[in-house]
Amino acid sequence: MSESGGISDLDKNRALADWLEWQLRRTRNRIRELEVKERQEQHAYERAQAERSWKIQPKHSRGTATLHRGGCTLSPQLGFISREDAIIALDEPDIEACRICHPEKGLRVA
Repeated sequence: MSESGGISDLDKNRALADWLEWQLRRTRNRIRELEVKERQEQHAYERAQAERSWKIQPKHSRGTATLHRGGCTLSPQLGFISREDAIIALDEPDIEACRICHPEKGLRVA
């Protein structure tokens, strides 16, 4: 305690250190929350991109390749192709549409 009866400099600095540590913990927690949110948003964006894309699985044993929607889990991780390329692929005799994800829906114009 100080001679004048107030709070000592040591006690003031301890209180300040406690407050700063509380602020730092709070800030680090907020950073973690924002990092989780950013990862979730990135995943959602990538998923949406995949759903607006298509991919072609190379030929398998029976000699045909398979067109999949970008988000189809039956196909391996492949590069995506555009809608226009998917339409062209559907017209190819050696490329068939996946029977699970039905990539042809929305590609064929009535």
